[in-house]
Amino acid sequence: MRQHKIALIPGDGIGSDVIHAGRRVLDALAAANGSFGFQFESFDWGSDRYRRVGTMMPEDGVDTLRGFDAIYFGAVGDPGIPDHITLWELRLAICQGLDQYANVRPSRLLPNITGPLRPELGRDIDWVIVRENSEGEYAGAGGRAHRGLPIEVGLDVSVFTRAGIERIARFACELAMSRLRRKLTIVTKSNAQRHGMVLWDEVCRGVVRDFPELDVDWMLVDAMTMRMVLRPGTVDTVLATNLHADVLSDLASALSGSLGIGATGNLSPDRSAPSMFEPIHGSAFDLIGKGIANPIGAFWSAVLMLEHLGETHAAAQLMDAIEQVTRDGVALTPDLGGTARTDDVTEAVIGIIRERIVADGAAARSVA
Repeated sequence: MRQHKIALIPGDGIGSDVIHAGRRVLDALAAANGSFGFQFESFDWGSDRYRRVGTMMPEDGVDTLRGFDAIYFGAVGDPGIPDHITLWELRLAICQGLDQYANVRPSRLLPNITGPLRPELGRDIDWVIVRENSEGEYAGAGGRAHRGLPIEVGLDVSVFTRAGIERIARFACELAMSRLRRKLTIVTKSNAQRHGMVLWDEVCRGVVRDFPELDVDWMLVDAMTMRMVLRPGTVDTVLATNLHADVLSDLASALSGSLGIGATGNLSPDRSAPSMFEPIHGSAFDLIGKGIANPIGAFWSAVLMLEHLGETHAAAQLMDAIEQVTRDGVALTPDLGGTARTDDVTEAVIGIIRERIVADGAAARSVA
């Protein structure tokens, strides 16, 4: 039996709720299939740890994670701790420390889910947003001087490197070529940012020349938001910088019905380090203790993790179960217009997994 070693980092807020639900679903999926299993190890890293000992994770935290096949992450953020501490000392520390340079966020309107767009537009949403995840606007370069004085200054420097742009552009091109439409939109803001973004454009143009069968177009980031709302059917695979894709992917999830269903893979494409998978909804402290957090984003992130681990059949089974739950419309959390609790959605997905895998097994035996 194949065994996958998974690091669980529930983190803050509702992260614990959705990662616990995701673990239950993954255990049920593995048990029903019988051909693979998981070895989970949970880490209490996050804001509670920061309050106890002054750090979000141990100094050797990133090195500890290197021994795992994948990381399943919940959320980070606490109203009592500055965001730049919680984010930089945990999530970004992991992404940059393990060089997870490709952030992949799929978006589409799941069955029976109503988004804010007119139905004929919402049905056209079937996107993958590729986000450069290691440099750009979130490189961390900069500083502050003359604190507290009238001349105080703060600098955040965007860092774009030829190597960083080239590798994410190539990744995006290869991903776009694997999709049916073979279409890539490259997002930029080089009309106003005349150094780093011009380099971004130049390097991307050089890379796309290696993919002559790819349909490539270019959009300024502000125009891209309009296009996603008004002409979603013209979009397929999107490549954007760290900041631009961060914003666009949240818009994509909102247009797909809820931030609660958004999924993310932070990938180390050469597999020299584990990749990390997480829902995009954040810690949502207003939902703590209510038991109504939407776990679908965590489940969809688990689908991406299964695909990355080579369990493509199990990934398809889990995605089918998610879609059946939304199609049935019974176990939907309040953000999707329902009244279900987190546990109700989890039980519904597990029930469908068990039912369908048993049925598939019976059908295979009857054929044999």
